[in-house]
Amino acid sequence: MSNRLVIIGAGGHGKVIADIALKNEYTEICFIDDNAKGSCLGFPIVGTSSDLSGLNDGRTDFVIAVGANMVRKRIAEMYDLNWVSLIHPSAQIATDVQIGIGTVVMAGSVINPCTIIGKHCIINSGAVIEHDNVLEDYVHISPKAALGGTVHVGSCTHIGIGAGIRNNIEICENCTIGVGAVVVKNLTEEKVYVGVPARGVSDVS
Repeated sequence: MSNRLVIIGAGGHGKVIADIALKNEYTEICFIDDNAKGSCLGFPIVGTSSDLSGLNDGRTDFVIAVGANMVRKRIAEMYDLNWVSLIHPSAQIATDVQIGIGTVVMAGSVINPCTIIGKHCIINSGAVIEHDNVLEDYVHISPKAALGGTVHVGSCTHIGIGAGIRNNIEICENCTIGVGAVVVKNLTEEKVYVGVPARGVSDVS
């Protein structure tokens, strides 16, 4: 691991990732952001996305701090950088869990055995992912969301704060599960789902 980290995105999510980076013993941290200047959490914003290639010296690590799944995917696919995963030391992760490159696991989250998590995912604060789950690439699990056992989540799906997913559920790609929604059956259409039980209310725009 390098001791230098570039965080792409200087918003609130970037602040959380910077804190995790400090706990992972990075000593040089800076930000890239297309819409902000100055500093973030006391660390310098050193440029915009057009400067990324110049920062890629082979010794620097990079992570994307953007909550929007499709934006995160676009950045990851556009740039060939040394992407790294970051895990908060308070996260509880079973020894056989597989975590893809670029994924960030926040404080207090729990990931139980036989789970596979793809690349550039976000497992946010206090989320619970039970045994035998599969999360494809670019999934975002929000704070306090809970996934039962043997849940499969398609790529670029966002599961909202406090949402619950029953055991043995399949969720297709590009879905949005609303705050506090409870999913009790397979979701096969790319929609926004809300309520208890969750129901589709609109197409994902």
